[in-house]
Amino acid sequence: MKIILSLKIHHYVARVSIFLVMVGLIAGMAGCGSGDLEYTPMVAAGGEHTVALKSDGTVVAVGSDEFGQCSVGGWMNITRVAAGYHHTVGLKSDGTVAAVGSDDYGQCDVGDWTDITQVATSTLHTVGLKSDGTVVAVGWNESGQCDVGNWTDIDQLAAGGKHTVGLKSDGTVVAVGLNEDGQCTVGNWTSITQVAAGIYHTVGLKSDGTVVAVGSDEFGQCNVDFWMGITEVAASEGQTVGLKSDGTVVAIGIDALGQCNVGAWTDITQVAAGIYHTVGLKSDGTVVAVGWSYSGQCNVDGWTDIDQAAACLLHTVGLKSDGTVVAVGWNTDGQCNVDGWTDITQVAAGRWHTVGLMTDETVVAVGRNDDGQCDVGSWSNITRVAAGGWHTVGLKTDGTVVAVGENDDGQCDVGSWADITQVAAGQFHTVGLDVDHAVVAVGWNFDGRCDTGSWVDITQIAAGAAHTVGVKSNGTLVAVGNDEFGQCSVGGWMGITQVAAGYHHTVGLKSDGTVVALGENWFGECNVGNWTDIIHVAAGYFHTVGVKSDGTVVAAGPEVELAKWDLF
Repeated sequence: MKIILSLKIHHYVARVSIFLVMVGLIAGMAGCGSGDLEYTPMVAAGGEHTVALKSDGTVVAVGSDEFGQCSVGGWMNITRVAAGYHHTVGLKSDGTVAAVGSDDYGQCDVGDWTDITQVATSTLHTVGLKSDGTVVAVGWNESGQCDVGNWTDIDQLAAGGKHTVGLKSDGTVVAVGLNEDGQCTVGNWTSITQVAAGIYHTVGLKSDGTVVAVGSDEFGQCNVDFWMGITEVAASEGQTVGLKSDGTVVAIGIDALGQCNVGAWTDITQVAAGIYHTVGLKSDGTVVAVGWSYSGQCNVDGWTDIDQAAACLLHTVGLKSDGTVVAVGWNTDGQCNVDGWTDITQVAAGRWHTVGLMTDETVVAVGRNDDGQCDVGSWSNITRVAAGGWHTVGLKTDGTVVAVGENDDGQCDVGSWADITQVAAGQFHTVGLDVDHAVVAVGWNFDGRCDTGSWVDITQIAAGAAHTVGVKSNGTLVAVGNDEFGQCSVGGWMGITQVAAGYHHTVGLKSDGTVVALGENWFGECNVGNWTDIIHVAAGYFHTVGVKSDGTVVAAGPEVELAKWDLF
């Protein structure tokens, strides 16, 4: 029996299960001398966002903007950027500093800073290097990580989770703050040219291109003894990244979401490491990124001949025109093991499972089956399938409906339904469209997600985690359920031909092939404004997928917008 959490707690757990609450960030050196000013493009990786400095001194950012950490559109004359877990810092050409985002611990209180030549950020504190080699710091100081007032002759700074590291002009290193894993044990380092700090480890680049590291080595993030030819290092929570002199990149440590998959990168001039993603700036000013589309569920660039897509929490599924299926993303329960599927006519993606409808009207399913959600082997005469959080729904040729899986909230109580033409499944509820274009719903009705009894003239339905959406025959929409993020505020939409519902966002495909989206946009899942020639949309928990008329696929969500950046 599963414990059903409240919506807000469940949402929190979903986030925390993906993002640990700490992040390590890189910080490099930045000069603002009296000569001709040049804005050198660079990237910075935060907890749930990514920031880039353009060659004109302006700044762009993507990802979570819950605390305004991506609100950098008005920044100008910036020479360096740094990204904290929920805040962003920019060094201006006049030596002052700008900051946006969460300021719970005063980490953005940099308004009075002057003569700053470099900035570094971590989870909850910000550090600034002054032109005279002294250091200032603001923010969380629980472990003394801001106690840098007596430092002198500093050339470069790095900020870890609860520690701060300073590179001195003579190539030695100082550190203050939490040292329970030895991350501050740098007193014997010499000939260091750059430092980087993760949450619990510290990395130093030596003048001969080798690397040293101290602190937690839980994920092997300190195993850098064999590295050579390194010109820059970056560190995150459990990961270390090195840029080589030939423009290639090496990475070691935690790789749960592919954040170390940098082996194919070339022509890189700078690297940044976030909590679960790695970013690289190329010599042509474009940007590459790996990891943190959670589990690669947005890595659909190579897909072709796709007729339909399905998306859920951490994976994406594509149905090809030849009846085979492709899948990317999290595969811990085998939900992406669809390589052998053939003769498929429709796919659906649940939280941890994938369902396929075959040409003979039978059904296949892979993935987690702890509630019986994959027990569809006996089904026949099925014309449509839907996959919810822990349940699966099938529409039969006679208009009746079958369902298997978790039924704690009655989401599988569809035995009395008749004359149904379409089904949709939310996390804990199931929705059916009948021949009269009315809508029925069963399951958990918290926030009114099942209150569809008054709907008429509906042509298509979609079920999100806690809301339900219907397309009317005139191309307008109706929606009920949780509207915490505005995901039900679709009253002004027109010309909609298909709708998809994610965890807390709603996506609409317009008759002209463009797409609209609203609701939660923490990870850029609503950034679909430039999509064209779309014929089908799907919405996962934190990402959105669109199938184009040429059979290729586009996706919006964590980090996928980076490929469009040109910092020159």
